Amino acid sequence: MTSSGLVALIGRPNVGKSTLLNRLIGEKIAIVSDKPQTTRHRILGVRTRDASQAIFVDTPGIHRPGFRLNARMMEEVYDCLRSVDLVVQVVDASESYGKGEEYVLNLIQKTEKPTILVLNKVDLINRAKVLPSLEFYNQQYDYREMIPLSAVKGDNFKVLEQKIAENLPQGEWQYPEDYLTNQTERSMVSEIIREKVLRRTRKELPYSTAVLVEALDEERREQGFVRIVASIIVDKQSQKKIVIGRAGRLVKTIGTEARLDIEKFLQVNKVYLDLNVKTIPGWRDREQLLDELGVRSTDYIDLGIIDH
Repeated sequence: MTSSGLVALIGRPNVGKSTLLNRLIGEKIAIVSDKPQTTRHRILGVRTRDASQAIFVDTPGIHRPGFRLNARMMEEVYDCLRSVDLVVQVVDASESYGKGEEYVLNLIQKTEKPTILVLNKVDLINRAKVLPSLEFYNQQYDYREMIPLSAVKGDNFKVLEQKIAENLPQGEWQYPEDYLTNQTERSMVSEIIREKVLRRTRKELPYSTAVLVEALDEERREQGFVRIVASIIVDKQSQKKIVIGRAGRLVKTIGTEARLDIEKFLQVNKVYLDLNVKTIPGWRDREQLLDELGVRSTDYIDLGIIDH
């Protein structure tokens, strides 16, 4: 008998959901950064092992939306929670419990969905703190399982895989056995570039930066050559100067790093990357541009968002 189901990865920004997703799938399908709010749209990853098929949904980190961009990100989370079969709540073990984690917990309690608690980043804390944290969460909700692990190092990871498979509903697989992700090549190229921007810029820039792939020319792909035109979008002229850098050095570095990763991803010998920086004031509230960036909108609005 086979099993299959939708599994939501839920948690605050920067708790390690994307790192966990990549390890679960066995391939890098989500960009990873130490900057909060890295994930901006729903990413689907499919893991088929033995008789079970887990369809993972990596959602944006739960936060208070200040722009239409952030509101769309949160709509993705709420819409996802309504439709999944299993929730994996990811908690950063190295961070203290606060209003943000309280809000995530309240969401889990309201959904009443079967939930596995993952206490992530246990490699960053004293082991003596693990048990008290698990005991605290055990008093808050009737979790199916509670698993301390390190998504980066892989500690206790096999246990999580096993428990997810055990908690999937019986049913036929929804995707072919070799299917990995719903990410298109264009969206992955955009995310690869944005990952390099996040890595190379200051803390205040990631929130106001996006990447739009304007052209992906595959006419010579059989010869191992692809041409890409992309724009890094910022909110202010001062931010544009930061991204470009002195004498254009920073944007050149971003472009070089991104090009190398894109060549590996597309499996071609040469990518010509025409990378520009554009200032579009208020882009995070522009519905049409958000559509082009692939930040999906739903009709679901949550009125209970608290400041955290």
